[in-house]
Amino acid sequence: MTQLEAAKKGIVTKEMEEAAQLEKITPEELREKIASGEAVLPCNVNHKGIRPMAVGKGLSTKVNANIGTSDAYPELEKELEKLSVALKAGAHSVMDLSTGGDINLVRKKIIEASPVMVGTVPLYQVLVDTQKKGKGMVEMTADDIFAGIEKHCEDGADFITVHCGVTLEVIQELKEKGRVMDIVSRGGSFITAWMLHHQKQNPLFEQFDRLLDIAKKYDVTLSLGDGLRPGCLADATDSPQIKELIILGGLVKRAREAGVQVMVEGPGHVPLDQIEANMKLEKTLCHNAPFYVLGPLVTDVAPGYDHITSAIGGAIAASAGADFLCYVTPAEHLGLPTVEDVKEGVIAARIAAHAADLVKGIKGAWEWDLEMAKARKKLDWQKQIELSIDPEKAGKMRKAKNEDSQECCTMCGKFCAYKLISEYLGTTFTGC
Repeated sequence: MTQLEAAKKGIVTKEMEEAAQLEKITPEELREKIASGEAVLPCNVNHKGIRPMAVGKGLSTKVNANIGTSDAYPELEKELEKLSVALKAGAHSVMDLSTGGDINLVRKKIIEASPVMVGTVPLYQVLVDTQKKGKGMVEMTADDIFAGIEKHCEDGADFITVHCGVTLEVIQELKEKGRVMDIVSRGGSFITAWMLHHQKQNPLFEQFDRLLDIAKKYDVTLSLGDGLRPGCLADATDSPQIKELIILGGLVKRAREAGVQVMVEGPGHVPLDQIEANMKLEKTLCHNAPFYVLGPLVTDVAPGYDHITSAIGGAIAASAGADFLCYVTPAEHLGLPTVEDVKEGVIAARIAAHAADLVKGIKGAWEWDLEMAKARKKLDWQKQIELSIDPEKAGKMRKAKNEDSQECCTMCGKFCAYKLISEYLGTTFTGC
């Protein structure tokens, strides 16, 4: 029985109880959200030792970190180090996007080592395995694709990205309307190339029931991928993107009816003034399914700083309804992220998520900020460091910049506003 099937029957599972505790809500409240499809609890039956977390409406905004090998950097140990850093930085999820080295081993080791949910994109490995056999990308078969999906599910992936909405009709719309950057999704481009070569419909759409059977068997959450997500601001919110989203809305209903948990992925590169509309469109067209967005990035001209451009967009997106933020690292558009890039990406996305949680009224969000404000008034530096979203960096920075000042910081020194106003207002002041 899947988490969705249990929820619909009024059953509160132990996973729901654990996830509800993290959210500071009752298990029954969470069960109702899962039963309606407005929340998902990605929790593969084969992922042992997972700490269940829910994603969706009325829950804290979650942050995902992408890791995984490439052909140029196939080292397993480096990716396990990135996993460790991402977890330490507070990631609620990781996705293994490996395309190099022993992909099966990498995936198994990441799932084995991860206490948080793990997502994958099975199509990537199907493509790599096809090429290893000396075949061209378009020579992969529908059976190859579904065998790859089953393998990832069997190994314990909690959610999988599947590009089911990239259909021949959507591609025809793309051809007719045109784009600056066409298709930037790897999975979307693979499926498009296959369809155009064979002049056949997308097997993930055409055989969607086959996909549902596999997902239901392992209670894997489907993450319906946005193969037509905009790769630049000029392509944002165009008709191919919306046409795909409408198709995904229909698949959301079919998945729920089959007892399979489902969420929807979104853009991408989106100008500030279009972000809120994109969130409302998804929630309307996809029946309030949890929305998982990449960024969004609000400008195209900041390579090396795209963790910042995405955090700006992510804060707006989450406050307008997005439930799950996929981090973007400083290395986005430039190369495979380093360990430090991973940390920077997670922290930036967590700042965006928390900023949105303050607006959404998530339990505990305002209390956290209030505690920090009180610690600052008291000049309680140790408490401020403990409350920081990145205590390690805050501690190092405080020590490096204030070696000779244990009470005030070196910015204000003896002109400290907190000290001065406490004397004249008669409020309590306690130095460190």
